[in-house]
Amino acid sequence: MNPDQLRDASLLELFALEAQSQAEVLNSGLLALERDPTAAEQLEACMRAAHSLKGAARIVGLDGGVRVAHVMEDCLVAAQRGELLLRPVHIDTLLHATDLLLRLGCPPGGDLDWADRDGKAEVDALVLRMAALLAGEEVDSDAWAMGHASAAATPGGISAGAPEAAVTEAIHPAPPDSLAADTVPGAPGATTAPATPATFAPGEAPREPQAQERMLRVSADTLDQLLALSGAAMVETHWLKPFGNALQQTRRMQMRALQALDALQVTLAASAADPAAHAALAEAQRLLGESHQQLSQRVTELEQYDHRTGQLSHQLYDRALASRMRPLADGLTGYSRMVRDLGRSLGKAVHLELVGESTKVDRDILEQLEAPLAHLLRNAVDHGIELPEARRAAGKPAEGRITLNARHNAGRLMIVIADDGAGVDLDALRAAIVQRKLVPEDTVARLSQAELLDFLLLPGFSMRDTVSEVSGRGVGLDAVQDMIRQVRGSIRLTQESGRGMQFHLELPLTLSVVRALLVEVSGEAYAFPLAYVMQAINLERGSIEQLENRQHFRFGGRQVGLVSAAQVLQQAETRRDEDTVPVVVLGDHERTYGVAVDRLLGERILVVQPLVASLGKIKDIAAGSLTEDGTPVLIFDVEDMVRSVEKLLSEGKIDRIRRAAEAAPVRRKRVLVVDDSLTVRELERKLLSNRGYEVTVAVDGMDAWNVLRAESFDLVITDIDMPRMDGIELVSRIKREGRLMHLPVMVVSYKDREQDRQRGLQAGADYYLAKGSFQDAALLDAVQDLIGEARA
Repeated sequence: MNPDQLRDASLLELFALEAQSQAEVLNSGLLALERDPTAAEQLEACMRAAHSLKGAARIVGLDGGVRVAHVMEDCLVAAQRGELLLRPVHIDTLLHATDLLLRLGCPPGGDLDWADRDGKAEVDALVLRMAALLAGEEVDSDAWAMGHASAAATPGGISAGAPEAAVTEAIHPAPPDSLAADTVPGAPGATTAPATPATFAPGEAPREPQAQERMLRVSADTLDQLLALSGAAMVETHWLKPFGNALQQTRRMQMRALQALDALQVTLAASAADPAAHAALAEAQRLLGESHQQLSQRVTELEQYDHRTGQLSHQLYDRALASRMRPLADGLTGYSRMVRDLGRSLGKAVHLELVGESTKVDRDILEQLEAPLAHLLRNAVDHGIELPEARRAAGKPAEGRITLNARHNAGRLMIVIADDGAGVDLDALRAAIVQRKLVPEDTVARLSQAELLDFLLLPGFSMRDTVSEVSGRGVGLDAVQDMIRQVRGSIRLTQESGRGMQFHLELPLTLSVVRALLVEVSGEAYAFPLAYVMQAINLERGSIEQLENRQHFRFGGRQVGLVSAAQVLQQAETRRDEDTVPVVVLGDHERTYGVAVDRLLGERILVVQPLVASLGKIKDIAAGSLTEDGTPVLIFDVEDMVRSVEKLLSEGKIDRIRRAAEAAPVRRKRVLVVDDSLTVRELERKLLSNRGYEVTVAVDGMDAWNVLRAESFDLVITDIDMPRMDGIELVSRIKREGRLMHLPVMVVSYKDREQDRQRGLQAGADYYLAKGSFQDAALLDAVQDLIGEARA
C-alpha cells in the first residue's frame, strides 16, 4: 500500500467515526419524524447531522458521501420549510441513506475505492430516488422498504459489544477493521465512538458545540482489577479499628499504672523511705505520665486517620464500581430501528417505546442482555403484533406499540417488555401442549394462565408448525431464559387476553457485587444471594411436621420441605437447644424449600470474587467473598443447592433436625492444610470441614512446622511453592522427625510434571494430587483413602 492509500485509509477512519456518531442521531430522529413529520426539534437535529456528514465527506474527498448527505439535507430542509410533508417512503429512503453512509465509511472488504466502483450504482440510485421524491413523483415504496428492512431485522444481528469500557479522556480512533464493518447498519450491537469535530460549508456559522464527556478506552480486565483492589482496600481499612481499640486498652492500663504509682507514693510518704526510692518513683511517674500523654495523642490521631481512610476507601470503591455501570440506553442502540424495520418487512406498522433507558446497569450484564432483549422484541413483533387490518377490526390503532420499561427496585433491575397485540391464544396453547404429549388433556384443562404460559419457556416449544426468517428455528424463549439465568436473573410471562403479553425480567444491577443474606453453618459463614431468598424466618420447632420420613412446615399456605444446610454441605450439624430454628426459604413458586442454618447474621453487600478456575466447579458454591472485617465467605450456588436437596429427597436421605441433647460426642480426625493462597486454603478447609474433618490452616511451610510441633494431626495437605519453607522441605522435616514420621502427607500442587511428582514422592509424600485436575470429589476420596472417615 502506497503512502497516498495510507493517508486515505486514515481519513476514511475519521469519516467512519463521524458517520457512526451521526447515524445514532439520524436513526432516532427519523423514527420520531415517522410518527410526527413536523417535529421541529427532530427535523433540526437530523438536518444538522446530515450537514455534518456532508462536510466530513467533503473533507476526506468522499464524493459519494457528499452526494448522499446533500440530498438528505435537501429533503430535511424542504420539510423544515413546509414545502414537503415527510411520508413513510421519505423515511425509508432517508434511513437507507443513513445505512449507505455507514457503509461508505466502512466499505465492504476494506475496499477504499468501493464508493467509486461497486458502490457507485447504489449511490446513484439513492440520489435519483431522492430527487424523484423531492420533485413530487410517486415511487415504489414496498420494494424499497422490504429490501433494506430485512437487513436490520435479521435474527442474530446482535453482537456482544466491545470488551472494553468507556471512561474519561480522549479516545484514539480504532483501525478500520474494528469499526463494525460486518455489523448490520442500524442494528443493535454496532459500537459507537465520539464524533470528530463537525465541518461546515464555507461561509456558514458553526453551531454551538454540544458538551461531551471526555472518553478513554480501558480494558475490562483493568476495571475488574481496579474494583478488586478497591474492595481489598476497603477491607484492609477495617483492621485499623481493632488496632485502635487495643491502643485504647493499653492507654487504660497505663492510667491504672499511674494510679498505682500515686498510691505507692502516698505509702512511701508515710514511711521513712530512702530518698533515692522517692526519686526513682518520681522518675517512673514522670516517664509513665509522658508516655500516657503521647499514647493518648497517637490514639486520637489514629481515630481521625481511621475515619478519613474509611471514607476514602468507600469513595474509591463506589467510584470503581460506578465505572462499570452504564445507562441501559448504551445497550439499546438500534432497537427502535430494528423493531420498525422488522415490522415493515412483515407488513406491520409498529414502534418501540423506551422508558427508563437512563437506568444504570453493570456493563457485563448489559452485554449479556443484548441478545435476549433483541429476541424478545423480535418475538413481540412477529408473534404479538397483529396485521393492520386485524388491529382495525379489533378496534385498535393500525400501528402496534411495544414498550420496554426499565427501573430499579430494591437493588434489582426490573425490565418489562410489553406489546399491545392479541396475546397468546390459550386454547391453541393447550392444544399444542397436548399434541406434544407434555401433559394429559384432563390436566391441561385445569392449568392456570400462568402455568400455561410457562410452557412457552420449555426447550424447543413453539406454537408454529412452520419456520420463518424471524422465529421458529428451534431457538426460542428457553434460550432467552437460559441467558438470563446465567446472570442470576429470572423471567416471568403474563398477559391480558386481547391486550398483549408482558415479559417481566428481574436481574441484578451488577455481577461485581451481590446483596446477600449471611448465615452461619457449623461455625462457618456462608451467603445466600438475596435474589433467591423468599424469606428468612425463625421457625418454631413445634410447627415442624414429620410426613413420610420428611420434615415439612407451613409457608404461604402450603407444605414446604425442610432440610439442614449442614447435611446438604455434608458437614457436621451443630445442634442447639433453642425452641426456634433459623430457616432460609429458597426457590421459586414451583420449587420451594426451607434450609435450616445455625444463625442468621444479617444482610451484606459482598464483592464477588470468582473461584480459582483450576479447582473446577465446587458443589453448591458459586463464588467467594470477604466481609468487611476480612472473614472469608463462600457464596451459595442456590440452583445447585436446590438440585442437591432434590437429590437427597429422591434418595430418602433427609436427616431429622435434632436438639443438642440428642447429639453424641464423637472425635473428629484433624487435618492441617498448608497453602500460601488464601482462596485455595479456604476452599480446601471448607471442603474438608463440610465432610466432618477438623481442619487447621497454615500460610506456609514454616507456619505449618511450628503448628505441627505444638499440636497433633491425622493428615497434612500441603502445596509445594511457598515462601520461607516450601512443601518439599516441610515433607522432609516431617519424615525425619520421630514423632511425626508416620503422619500421612498429601501434596496438592499446580505442578503436574512427572519430575515434580517424583520429587514430592521421594521426599516422603504419601499422595500427590495436581491442582490442574483437582475436583472436590478427588480431594475428599484421597483423604478418605489415607485416613478414613472423619469420625473416629
